[in-house]
Amino acid sequence: MSANDRVLINQMIEEKRNSRSVALSFDAAFERFACEHALHGFGLSEEEVEAGVIGGSDDGGIDGAYVFLGGRLLHEDSDVLQQPSAAAQIDTGTRLTLWLVQAKTSSTFSETALDKVEATCKNLLDLQADDADFAVLYSADLIARFRLFKDALSRLITRHPTVLIKFSYVTRGEAGEVHPKVQAKAKILEDRFDKAFAISQGEVEFLGPAELWKRASTRPSYTLELPYQESITHGTSHIALVALRDYIEFLSDDNGVIKSHIFDWNVRDYQGDVEVNREITQSLRDPAAPEFWWLNNGITIVCSQATSVGKRLSLSDVQIVNGLQTSYTLHQTLSARHAADPAEPVFGRLVQVRILVTADQAARDAVIRATNRQTTVPVASLRATDDIQRQIETYFHEHGWFYDRRKNFYRNQGKPADRIISIPLLAQSVMAMALGRPDYARARPSSLLKSDSDYQRVFSEKTGLPVYLWLARTQRQVDDFLQSRPQPISRSAYTNLHFHLAMLGAVDLVGRVFTRPDALTNAAREEVFPTPVRLESLWTSLREQFDGFQDEHGWGADKTAKSAEFVNALTRNLGYGSFRG
Repeated sequence: MSANDRVLINQMIEEKRNSRSVALSFDAAFERFACEHALHGFGLSEEEVEAGVIGGSDDGGIDGAYVFLGGRLLHEDSDVLQQPSAAAQIDTGTRLTLWLVQAKTSSTFSETALDKVEATCKNLLDLQADDADFAVLYSADLIARFRLFKDALSRLITRHPTVLIKFSYVTRGEAGEVHPKVQAKAKILEDRFDKAFAISQGEVEFLGPAELWKRASTRPSYTLELPYQESITHGTSHIALVALRDYIEFLSDDNGVIKSHIFDWNVRDYQGDVEVNREITQSLRDPAAPEFWWLNNGITIVCSQATSVGKRLSLSDVQIVNGLQTSYTLHQTLSARHAADPAEPVFGRLVQVRILVTADQAARDAVIRATNRQTTVPVASLRATDDIQRQIETYFHEHGWFYDRRKNFYRNQGKPADRIISIPLLAQSVMAMALGRPDYARARPSSLLKSDSDYQRVFSEKTGLPVYLWLARTQRQVDDFLQSRPQPISRSAYTNLHFHLAMLGAVDLVGRVFTRPDALTNAAREEVFPTPVRLESLWTSLREQFDGFQDEHGWGADKTAKSAEFVNALTRNLGYGSFRG
């Protein structure tokens, strides 16, 4: 079976890499495949997986690095890192995870690889060390990922987080036949993680073709069973009272981790230790508290079908669209106690669950908007349900592209990865090319649309749908160009400058700087895009200007890429004019 698993994995990787307009090398495709499936349970998008891939020279034996807080991916602009007050809203004991991946196409697991990672982690997990001391040893990308983790830990230390440092070692060898010496080295690495901090725990796992195939062939299930105590049925929809023990099991996968994919369409993330969630926790801990469902607005689930047999509802295409705060608080407060003693009285308490059955996406969007109007959700947070978002999705689909306003919806349908465009990527592309702010797009990978004013600028009904598609296609062409150059560029150079290159490509076509999307109407209508030859010339000029600006101002690469001053100097020096006088 191991040989068959290897053949199937190779075939899957070949199909994925060749489905791109510019094929990756097998090694590069294997790295991405390994990271995606090592992190299988987190439901990351293609862009999120890609952003964590850092393999290359000076990678310290690490090909992918990701930081999670409470099961959610952290970005450099995440609130907990940007706002001092945000850390106070995080639940005490929330898990902070640093997940490292090494992916090798070799047919064995080696001691040397584990030694290399152990040495890297010894250096980069040292809170007293200066990052500059390791610049000659490790890439800027690797150092930045560890810095993200250490900054998060420093911000959260008063919240007493639990810390997990995990290493997934992925090869095409047999995970069940790892040599005892390699297993011993893995134990040494786990000990390194355990002793890195007083609150840390370490884990090392080996993944071979059999493990990869199992994960790759398993799609997240959206068909789930929900036991209930009592229910009212009207037509095909239901209102049910569900015991907390059953709801916790409904939320959890086989490892007890919350099924984050069934919240993909929720309008906001878990808010942590805010007042309403503290009140939920307190009521759960108080044996004398009134019935839970008396105090709580409950959960709203939309699904395409619901069948009730013997006080069990079988639900298809499940999405929890209201009640994320309640669900996450229940899970975080009770999941460990449930595993220890599911007979505890608290698990007999009830939560109200509304099950609304409709296959009509417009109706689902209406439910999402209506059920979230009761709470203080910013208007921009409801963006996925806006008319403009549905119009963009429909227009893209008609032209063979897929706008992922519902996270991973099209990836789960097997659509080509390089034709799927997420809301954040399209927003950054609009900001960079149509509005002339690649610095702003670079600085806010996850928070660009948190402000209503930014959202309204980016997604204006005055912007034609062909322009949105042109922007998406152009950004993809630019990204493919950078990733397929004969001389590879570093992940940090790509991250810092791919929006700047896209902006230059747009400005070069128009012949001048501009800050209105309608300047691209002709290019969109005629389907004119920057050519690879012209992109190469622009890339050379961009790198020269970028390096020269850093030398002149004494700034680092990140600061330069995030500055409007550099964008102005860039366009002015290249003869296109200045965005801001």
